Amino acid sequence: MPVYLQILILVVAFIAFVFLALYAGGIGVRRMCFKIIAEMEEAKAFKESKAVKLQDERKNFFRVGIGGNLRPKALNLLIADGLVIKTNNGKYYLDKEKLAQAKAQIGSKTNF
Repeated sequence: MPVYLQILILVVAFIAFVFLALYAGGIGVRRMCFKIIAEMEEAKAFKESKAVKLQDERKNFFRVGIGGNLRPKALNLLIADGLVIKTNNGKYYLDKEKLAQAKAQIGSKTNF
């Protein structure tokens, strides 16, 4: 097999590996977002008076790449999207209207 073909195959394999690694990481963050929302719904944290305490920082800095580190990242994404609101005392609650909109949007995408 020619060298240039080997190099081309190596580059394509590397790009495919990077794409799959990023895709798997995205799926992990998505699953963690759904888990956080489910926990907050179970606790009925829909207003500031019923806000709950959530892990928003890494427990161990050296546990890089392990599922426990996805929770703070997922929580920050939910806050950025406006689904979760942080109170002044460091607790969190769900924005019921935004959550209903997000669920409707997800439901409309899955129904063909």
